[in-house]
Amino acid sequence: MNAEERFFEVYKRYPEGESFCPYRICPIGAHSDHQYGKITGLALDKGIRIVYSIKKNGVIEMNSLQFDKRAQFHVRSVPEEKCEDWADYLRGATIALGRKYDLDYGICGVIEGSLPIGGLSSSASVVIAFLQALCAVNRIHLTAQELIQFSLLAENEYVGVQCGKLDQSCEIYAKKDHLLYLDTLDDSYELIPTAPNMKPYEILVFFSGIERTLAGSKFNMRVDECRAAAYALSAYGGLQYGKFKEAYMRAVPRELFETYRYRLPDNWRKRAQHWFEEYERVEMGVAAWRRGDMDVFGKLSFESGNSSIVNWETGSDELKTLYMLLSQTDGVYGGRFSGAGFKGCCMALVDPAFEEKIVEKVTAGYLAQFPDLKDKYSVHICHSADGVKV
Repeated sequence: MNAEERFFEVYKRYPEGESFCPYRICPIGAHSDHQYGKITGLALDKGIRIVYSIKKNGVIEMNSLQFDKRAQFHVRSVPEEKCEDWADYLRGATIALGRKYDLDYGICGVIEGSLPIGGLSSSASVVIAFLQALCAVNRIHLTAQELIQFSLLAENEYVGVQCGKLDQSCEIYAKKDHLLYLDTLDDSYELIPTAPNMKPYEILVFFSGIERTLAGSKFNMRVDECRAAAYALSAYGGLQYGKFKEAYMRAVPRELFETYRYRLPDNWRKRAQHWFEEYERVEMGVAAWRRGDMDVFGKLSFESGNSSIVNWETGSDELKTLYMLLSQTDGVYGGRFSGAGFKGCCMALVDPAFEEKIVEKVTAGYLAQFPDLKDKYSVHICHSADGVKV
């Protein structure tokens, strides 16, 4: 059953509108946007669709093909505290939008995702697609920056995930056959076209079969550990610092880290080391992409994945297995965990000529270790795509 069929089943009529937001991958630049790092990104040709109609009584009533529980609330009386379900993202987005714009109308709709949940920023995709629909019925026209801001506020303030703006920026700024190069400190970005001499590539997404929830994982702890390292290094180096929540790694010179790194607790040092090395990997990766060197770009993506395991210390056994299989398979330029890295999926940039052999080898190796996930594990072929039209 697709979204339109479910809508007709529930409301006995067809929807009046549709919104869409693509998923995204970040080949290099993971775990750095919350500390104002630089990132690379590609939007995918798969994502979240919402079909909807206006509700003039101001009620929001959303159904999901992925979840059983229906969400229902009024645009002017959203629960102040999260309800600990999938619709918290929608509630947070409504509150963020309503702070600046008058909301008179609600929507009834159905949400449909084209890939399994976990690792491709599906939460950000849902929020952006939902905001597009809610803005359409209320005749609100947001800028790209506002759409990113409201989406981020929903996750940070209402849901409680300390993520940065990587997901939203990729899903909005991206362009087909271009690499997004974004500096999250000042939001400056560049869309770098695929060089004519670059080897052919496509994107494979290997879903582990295990979903994850950022707010319930160790994601926020990792962010706090990285921020704690920045706070301590600022104090050691005699830099000005204020509140803990205002500390971030981008304000700390690399030389200061090298001087005082062993004064830090091991966990803080590892988080800081990942951040600085990832910053450098992004710049090297962008240079490789400009000259059309997919081999070097892919190698850096593998290194990013290894640092996520060793220094950021994320990765379930399932994702570590997928990563190792990809790193040992011919035809894979590079790859890493996609998303927070606790569950979810791995992405890989691959040579299309090796696609079938890659899928066969990785699938066989993975299911040999996790046979119970046979019915939930899946592989998806994706390509780069344009971001949201704002």
